[in-house]
Amino acid sequence: MSTAKIAITIEEGLLQRLDSLVKKHLFPNRSRAIQVAVADQIARIERSRLARECAKLDPNEERALSEDGLSHEVETWPNY
Repeated sequence: MSTAKIAITIEEGLLQRLDSLVKKHLFPNRSRAIQVAVADQIARIERSRLARECAKLDPNEERALSEDGLSHEVETWPNY
């Protein structure tokens, strides 16, 4: 995967905390720590969006659709 170099502005206290993690060898360098943090945050946002969309579904309607589809499929299953 290709990478791109960027410049960011970060609060001094946050940078000190970041450097502390690198010093403790939790990350090899600042760049990797920031990559992991950004990827984790994006994944968290995407999961929460999925949860919000799933919350919009009506469980009874979804169950009915599932059961209706399954009853039609059962007829085509081979007997063993």
